[in-house]
Amino acid sequence: MSADDPEGDGLRFEPEPAASGGVRGPVPLAERMRPRTLDEVEGQESVLAPGTFLREAVRERRVPSIVLWGPPGTGKTTIARALAASVGGAFVALSAVTSGVKDVRLVIDEAQRRRARGGSTILFVDEIHRFNKAQQDAFLPHVEAGTVVLVGATTENPAFALTRALLSRLRTVVLVPLGPEALGRILDRALEDPARGLAGRHALSPAARSALIDLSDGDARRCLNALEGAAAHSLARGGGGEVTLDDVREGAQRRVADYDRAGDRAYDALSAFHKSLRGSDPDAALFWMARMLEGGEDPLVVVRRMVAMAFEDVGLADVHAARVALEAKAAVEMLGLPEGELGMVRAVVYLATAPKSNAVVLAMGAAHDAAKAHPSAPVPLHLRNAPTDLAKSLGHGEGYLYPHDHPNAFVAHDYLPEALAGARFYEPVEVGDEREVARRLAWWRKLRESGARPRGGAEETR
Repeated sequence: MSADDPEGDGLRFEPEPAASGGVRGPVPLAERMRPRTLDEVEGQESVLAPGTFLREAVRERRVPSIVLWGPPGTGKTTIARALAASVGGAFVALSAVTSGVKDVRLVIDEAQRRRARGGSTILFVDEIHRFNKAQQDAFLPHVEAGTVVLVGATTENPAFALTRALLSRLRTVVLVPLGPEALGRILDRALEDPARGLAGRHALSPAARSALIDLSDGDARRCLNALEGAAAHSLARGGGGEVTLDDVREGAQRRVADYDRAGDRAYDALSAFHKSLRGSDPDAALFWMARMLEGGEDPLVVVRRMVAMAFEDVGLADVHAARVALEAKAAVEMLGLPEGELGMVRAVVYLATAPKSNAVVLAMGAAHDAAKAHPSAPVPLHLRNAPTDLAKSLGHGEGYLYPHDHPNAFVAHDYLPEALAGARFYEPVEVGDEREVARRLAWWRKLRESGARPRGGAEETR
């Protein structure tokens, strides 16, 4: 129990203990260097600059309930703590990984008692997307009543991860990965800070600095953890205070792919892969494919997207594209990885460099629009089936000419309902193999428009 936690439920975050300089303190460097105020937060100028929504809320000391959405290491927890400090409210934290409705009720009870004494509570819920619907609904009346200011943190898209009822009561604040300049300032602060950082005992070589920024992928926590590991390695080898590129490599070890097969990053990578294929960039497509496979993605997910892309974006401009994509799928199913990946690479390069046409996609949409607009358009009599004498007596199939009994296997029949006579849904483009399709269609249309009927053909119902 503490003075700020009179009920002693143990859920209040206490300030981090100060740590002396040095590589290995009782608290990791990334935690020691956590910003204490909004002014120390780097890389989030779009939401923290003067005049922005959060800054104005702090200035007025009226922080509303929000959800902070962004990748790991972009400052979600830090901003929540700084908001609480700036308005003088108690900061209470829960993790959706380890907490349930019972924990929420304890926090709410404490917040109600605090409010009765004139205090306020900022309730921070990390990974709020992991709460189920019932757990999220438990917040609703207390957010509306102002018992707590709810600050949720999530790496997943709130539109999908949160219930509509809860999302409607929160304002979404989007955080972005930190850029090189912001990461550089964080490194400099950690190197020089005498109380919480490395107290000027280490210097980074230019190559080491670039490597730390590169492997961080916009994540401040990852950047500081890598710095701490590299500095420890430098000391162990007696490096005299300079952190080299080798220290970074040894201290950081292998970078873990920032990829979540069930989350937005997986769908974003798959989207980038598809758009790279569509945009005829084989190098980018190969990178995104490798990124997904390195992150543990099922290779069949990738090849299925290639099959879809072949039909959607190559279409008839290259009649072999779908076959190549399906061959890659068959190779993965038969061989698995790594052998099957060669088939995937072959398909990626082929699809990216193939001529492109979305004419079949447009044709599909136009045909569906016409079907919706004319749901009762009757089938022309000459196209109807005539399996019985009654059907024949009603004129079903009368006048139908069997194309194979005529030159070029073509007859200038009208195949659309009368209301759609002359409609065109498929319009080929003058690209790749589709040029030949366009040439044939133009010839057949010319014959139809002439109204000519071939002589000497057998007329029958089929």
